[in-house]
Formats: sequence, C-alpha cells, structure tokens
Amino acid sequence: MGLIHIAMFATLDLVGQAPGGPDEDPDGFPFGGWQAPLLDEDTGMQIGAAYEGTDALLLGRRTYDIFAAYWPHQKGGEDGEIAELFNRVPKYVASRGTPDLSWAGSAQLGPDLAAAVREIRDRHEHVKVVGSLDLVQTLLREKLFDRLDLWVHPVVLGVGKKVFAEGAVPTNVTLLAPPAAGPSGTVYLRYGLADGVPATGDMSAPDRGLGHDA
Repeated sequence: MGLIHIAMFATLDLVGQAPGGPDEDPDGFPFGGWQAPLLDEDTGMQIGAAYEGTDALLLGRRTYDIFAAYWPHQKGGEDGEIAELFNRVPKYVASRGTPDLSWAGSAQLGPDLAAAVREIRDRHEHVKVVGSLDLVQTLLREKLFDRLDLWVHPVVLGVGKKVFAEGAVPTNVTLLAPPAAGPSGTVYLRYGLADGVPATGDMSAPDRGLGHDA
C-alpha cells in the first residue's frame, strides 16, 4: 500500500488559502500570493526533496486547473525538473463537476472520494497532494493521509480558509523529523498519521509537580 502525502503551506494562524498568487482564489480573499515574499532557498530545497519518489498527483479542481494551464508549457529552466515530474505522472482530480482533462495523464475520481483515494493508494507508491485546500480538509477529516508536510510562514492574515477548518476530527500525529527553520522564518514540519485520538490529563496531578506550593 502506498502513501498519501499532503504538502501544505500555511500562515502562523494556519490560513492555507491562495499562497501562490493573487489569481489563485480571488473570491473576496485579499492576500492571494502571501507566500511569495517569504520564499527562501532552504524552503525551495525542502519542497523539492519532498517530491522525491512521487508517482501520482491528487488534486482538487481549482488547483488542477491552475496547474494544467501552466505546467504543460514549461520546459527546462528553473522549473524544468518539477515540470517533467508533473507532466509525466498520472493526475487524479477530485471534482463534482466536469473538468477539462486535456492535460496528459489526467483522470477524474468517482463520486465516492474515500473509495477512490484508497484505490489510488493501492495503485501507487507515493501520491502527492498539492494545494487543493478543500480536498485536503476532506482527507484530514476522513484520515485519508499518511504524511503531512506543513510549512508555517511568519505572517498572520486574520482572514481566509484554515488548513484545519470546522469539522476537523480529533487526530493524533507524530513528528517524523526535527523542525527546520529557514532564513525567512518559515518552519518546516513533517508529521505522520498516528493511531488513536488525543488523550487528556491533569497538569496539577502530583506526579507533574505543578500547581502545588514549593
């Protein structure tokens, strides 16, 4: 069974909406492209490394449309390696509509998203989910992911769609690698899905040594 691997860019208040550009999600969101001024070489290398081994893309409709309009036309240059990957691997699109699937290797998922994602996981080794915030929220809610790469950027927006929206389910994750901070202040966190649900405790319990006079 393969891995469903989510890559997400978020602000300090965990807004994940439209990091890439002003036209990515223009419906009343005033900060489209908030990530661009915060990109640095370290983050770029981390993102590139996170794509190693990817053999399929799983995308929401909006992200797919943006990618399909851009990546097929990129040859060589700074984006050549990622363009070669994106153009080569199968692309699976989660959409209730009728997307234009003219980008080579594209296919639309069936109406049962959970079943379709499980089938993709059985077919591929390393399925990468990029952007696609609405889809990501569904995958998080259904626990249909294995790894979550989260880049937290040093900016607070106060508005926008959150990575963990209302309806998120209690979930345990485990840190797979030490946090890494780049020169711009962006922190890279890699988590894996863990068993169970969050536990609770009492910080004033005697064995904690808290809440008592010295």
